[in-house]
Amino acid sequence: MTIHQQPRVVVIGGGTGLPVLLRGLKKYPIDITAIVTVADDGGSSGRLRNELDIPPPGDVRNVLAALSDVEPLIEQLFQHRFKTANELSGHSLGNLIIAALTSITGDFVRAIQEMSRVLNVSGKVLPAANQSVVLHAEMEDGTVVSGESKIPFSGKRIRRVFLTPEHIEPLPETLDAIRTADLIVIGPGSLYTSILPNLLVPKIGEEVCRAKAKKVYICNLMTQAGETLDFTASDHVRAIYDHFQQPFIDTILVNNEEVPLDIQERYKEEMAKPVYFDIERLTDLGLDVIYDEIMTYEDGVIRHDTDKVSEILYSLLMESKNT
Repeated sequence: MTIHQQPRVVVIGGGTGLPVLLRGLKKYPIDITAIVTVADDGGSSGRLRNELDIPPPGDVRNVLAALSDVEPLIEQLFQHRFKTANELSGHSLGNLIIAALTSITGDFVRAIQEMSRVLNVSGKVLPAANQSVVLHAEMEDGTVVSGESKIPFSGKRIRRVFLTPEHIEPLPETLDAIRTADLIVIGPGSLYTSILPNLLVPKIGEEVCRAKAKKVYICNLMTQAGETLDFTASDHVRAIYDHFQQPFIDTILVNNEEVPLDIQERYKEEMAKPVYFDIERLTDLGLDVIYDEIMTYEDGVIRHDTDKVSEILYSLLMESKNT
């Protein structure tokens, strides 16, 4: 089966959740397009964004690494983070390479394309926009917090998020990928700072709402202080719908595995707890609910089980292709 005959899957997200999922999905005979947020303004990405006036490379770097097919040492080199006492401290080599390629080619998207070739990437990696965007959150008390890295630390409940500048152009390839997709996967990732910043780029959210493909939302396993404190699964979905004034998700993938008490205790320090999956409310929202054991632990950190989630998504894809 050639790449053009393979079913097309668009995955939208950012942060740590998206690369975890992509490592499993790339094992299947599918044509993957990953749409990655460019709202990050913290750490190495934020410094390069400010100093070089380029979109933040960090989330893109992690997705490139996840979809790469190179020797483990090459990927390790690309992901290497410097720990020094000078200005290199905190930068990852991959971020610096993407920044250098952006300077050489004069274009962030072209830099990603070149890096994709070097790393033998499966599928396409597309930034949500070919420019930096600033994420703002309007809180329930009416105050506005600006900057993706600052929003979770405001200590207030978020009413909505929005982007500036006012004029942001998505890539034509991104819109084409959404229109021609057989399956659109949203998440996993931080609701307000990884998922919505992609969907809020003008035309991207609208195209997702209109797309004929089945849309699957992978709900987070744990709540996040400063973003989704005490949120249930249906609260996550309602927050997305509130930004678009319409329902558009067909299926939600939720976890039915108990989180061990010792790990729950560790997460309590971050004011995080397992998301309560309120199945009845999800059904009332018109969603098909897939309820399965989709969780794994690594060094006491909870992650989605990439192999299990990918298997479920591929089954959904095959079902939709055969109907």
